[in-house]
Amino acid sequence: MREFAPAGYAIGLQIKYTTPKFMFQTYAKAWLDHYGQQGLLMTDPTLGWGFENVGVVRWSDLQDLDIQGVLVQAKEFGINYGITCARERQDKADGIRSIGSFARGDRDFTDAEVEKIHVAFNLLHDGTEDQAQLDPETIQQLRNMSIMVTHPGS
Repeated sequence: MREFAPAGYAIGLQIKYTTPKFMFQTYAKAWLDHYGQQGLLMTDPTLGWGFENVGVVRWSDLQDLDIQGVLVQAKEFGINYGITCARERQDKADGIRSIGSFARGDRDFTDAEVEKIHVAFNLLHDGTEDQAQLDPETIQQLRNMSIMVTHPGS
């Protein structure tokens, strides 16, 4: 995913209520610190969109939802362009979904890049949807990867 999103990404897989089973974040630590210290999670238009929709959206199409200026603040950290993908579980009854946001600093994503990211995101969602089908070793490897990607050097 890093090659798709050189300014970073955040992927929450199998989110129930607001807690993902697996979380991967590669945004710069300065942005993650700012985001957390300012409590931007609750007003992030990318997450708001992701909890209300499925599919993919460009951040430029979320400007009207960015009441608190989260996307404007992200630009101060070199996170200038992005997309968000969202997907529900197939049974839809339990409200579990996955949300991923992907960013670039240099230019907007091409349509072909958006499609590749969306396909890869859907594969991650599908691959983690039924944890009963995953052996315990695979689940632990995913958790370890989540820690390594989100907290390098931990």
